[in-house]
Amino acid sequence: MPAIAASALLLAAGCSSPPPQAEPPASPSARQTEADTSASSADRSLTVAAAPADTPTAAAHPGSSGGEAHRTELDVASYDAKTRRAVISSTASSPSSSNDDPGTPSSAPPNSPSPTSPEASASSASPASPSASTSAAPHRTAVGDVIASAPAPGAPEGLLAEVTKVIGETDKGTEVQTEPAQLNALLRNKTAKGSVPVDPAAFDIDTLLPDVHVSWKRTGDVHVGPKGATVPLGSLRLDVRAELPTVGNKSASAAASVSGFVQVAPQVDFRYGGEGAKAAPASAYLGVSGKWSSDWSLKGRVKGSATPVRIPFATLHADPVLQVGPVPVVVNLDLTCYVQISGDGKITVDVEQNLKGDFKAGGTFGLGKGWTPVSSSNMKSTPVHTSVTTAGSVQAALGAQATVGLYGSVGVIADLAPYVRSEGNAKVTGTGPVFSTKGSWAVYGGVDLRGTLRLQLTIFGTPVFHRDIPLGALHREWKLAGGGKS
Repeated sequence: MPAIAASALLLAAGCSSPPPQAEPPASPSARQTEADTSASSADRSLTVAAAPADTPTAAAHPGSSGGEAHRTELDVASYDAKTRRAVISSTASSPSSSNDDPGTPSSAPPNSPSPTSPEASASSASPASPSASTSAAPHRTAVGDVIASAPAPGAPEGLLAEVTKVIGETDKGTEVQTEPAQLNALLRNKTAKGSVPVDPAAFDIDTLLPDVHVSWKRTGDVHVGPKGATVPLGSLRLDVRAELPTVGNKSASAAASVSGFVQVAPQVDFRYGGEGAKAAPASAYLGVSGKWSSDWSLKGRVKGSATPVRIPFATLHADPVLQVGPVPVVVNLDLTCYVQISGDGKITVDVEQNLKGDFKAGGTFGLGKGWTPVSSSNMKSTPVHTSVTTAGSVQAALGAQATVGLYGSVGVIADLAPYVRSEGNAKVTGTGPVFSTKGSWAVYGGVDLRGTLRLQLTIFGTPVFHRDIPLGALHREWKLAGGGKS
């Protein structure tokens, strides 16, 4: 193994108070690192915002003096998820391209492996010699480094990993062996809290039924889809029409179908509450929230099914990157939009419902309670058109299932299902609030929100829990219309 250079790219930690003795003037890169951590050392808070398009990789060397997270000139050139081997390159053409003062000490943490140890990365000269360092290849990384990267080749959902072995140099960079790391190794005693909207244009969308149309609008009067010009900024709209299995002969029952749209403006919610007992964070939160609106109708006599039948009509995936101080935190968000039907197959309906509101689902951690679920929804519906014929019941939902994770590990699964439920034993027609009734009948609107906290939420550095934790089911129902005589 050739002799090893200390890391030239691991910058001096920001947000630390200067020692009382005189120090050389801070280099531009050191000043940038200090700005990355943003807040004063008194409140230890980090800003949470949407990351820029060219998000820099962050690194830290836990356990070393000055080993706080900082931006680097490192890039993940490639990653193999099976072997967990990565190639780390540098955006710096050479060490001399840095504007650091000549007297600035090496940015490798003092407790990093020595330049001659097998764990350090390869270099042709010791960094102790200024003349040698100007001609040496730029250092990539060292054993013990924890790296946080935005989506990269082989790691489309981001990478959070610790370097366990430096294998050697390649034409693309330094090849290293890694193992999964945890966020508290980078955020340590800092605090962070924020919510970042997901750009609708960032979603990869697969439509699963033939009659599905996607619309969205962004700043600059850029819009996509048939309804894009009317969709609010930040919202994504999916219009759908789906034929449903019917019962009875054609003369006795109309063709069954569901049609309408769902419009959602999702955002990811992130919180880290600083280092607590045994290096675990004092608090943490990960979740998804947003505004919701839908306008849809159910018509016909749907085939009976005691077990709800779910028909997905679109899947969406995005990997928004949050800039938490210097650290790029990659959130993986998946949405599956669906129609769900259940009933006894004995009722023919023509029901329309309009819903607006908001929702929140996620998991929160506290040292005293561990991980606990969070779920809330505030939905309001407007008057509906209703026609219910013959005895029976049916329930239809136009909903979405969301999964939220960090760096490819799913942490929260949330299922939001606004629905309409009809039951009756005669015939009712009309447009709310005026109806013509004969017999008893009722139409209800409602919303179900349920889900699961997954083991992978321990990526925050919290204690491991040994089973998935169900989100407390939220169920609300309200009467839209009803009455009549038996």
